[in-house]
Amino acid sequence: MAEERFIDSWQENEEEQIINLSLRPQDLSEFIGQKNVISSLDISLEAAKKRSEPIEHLLLSGPPGLGKTSLAFCVAHHMDAKLTATSGPAIERAGDLVGILTNLEKGDILFIDEIHRLSRAIEEFLYPAMENFQIDFVIDKGPYAKSVKFNLKPFTLIGATTRKGLLSGPLRGRFGLFFDFDFYEAEDLSAIVKRSANLLEIDIDETSSLEIARRSRGCPRLCNRLLRRVRDYAQVVGKGIITTEITNKALNQVGVDKEGLDDMDRKYLSAIIKIHKGGPAGIEAIAASLGEDRQTLEDVVEPYLLKQGFIIRTPRGRVATEISHQHLNIPYPKEQKQDSLF
Repeated sequence: MAEERFIDSWQENEEEQIINLSLRPQDLSEFIGQKNVISSLDISLEAAKKRSEPIEHLLLSGPPGLGKTSLAFCVAHHMDAKLTATSGPAIERAGDLVGILTNLEKGDILFIDEIHRLSRAIEEFLYPAMENFQIDFVIDKGPYAKSVKFNLKPFTLIGATTRKGLLSGPLRGRFGLFFDFDFYEAEDLSAIVKRSANLLEIDIDETSSLEIARRSRGCPRLCNRLLRRVRDYAQVVGKGIITTEITNKALNQVGVDKEGLDDMDRKYLSAIIKIHKGGPAGIEAIAASLGEDRQTLEDVVEPYLLKQGFIIRTPRGRVATEISHQHLNIPYPKEQKQDSLF
């Protein structure tokens, strides 16, 4: 059974959602990081405003917690548009989608999170709505059934996905703009920490904000979560001021080390190194060793480890790099030839 992880950017309870809502940027000018995305998007938004048209349908993809939802709200604010938010799993029937679409006014934005989880029937129902701003729905059944065409007001669909590869070709093809989110640099995360600390009315120094940023795995959502834990520790153990010493003690207490790895990450690397001799090891074998689900490892654990060079993927399986051995203080077998792994 998969264990809950403090650093899991997928998990966001109700209390955290409320807090994160208050910390969200309100406009593109307040959005920190993803500079290439923001600069390109800003041009498209300004062009659409000059033409007095809704912006083209927009697809945002990338790991969870990087700001896709926040950016959708920023786009709505920038365009002075009303945003209606839902998610792929929440739309179970075509009737659910009809109700949402028919209530949209001209220029409104429909945001669908986890859009890759829409059923195929709902996808096909969405095609004419995206392409021609029309929907066809059937009234009655059997010999009395008839198709009714309904014209929609021009709107913008913003889809967010953590697994772009699961989107069908026809759905992807109906989006006009595509932006991929990447993990944030420490400097951008440090700026996010300072902005959030200011909104939460917390005193924090430059060194502490950078330390929280370095341990945040390139993820703003985790960044804010770590900041709140450090704040709690500072209020109970310290004098309410976040210092470098307080920051290190608080983050060590929740099990997040200097590289942003937690106990699950270290178990994963240890399994490859100790059980599977450093690899190559198949993902199913690693999952069995840890008692974890394969998809959890692929979606939650591996992306950051791959990004930071702790592991590499080869045709024969996962391999722990020299960086992993150094991080776990395990001697790296120098005689291991990399070309033998492929």
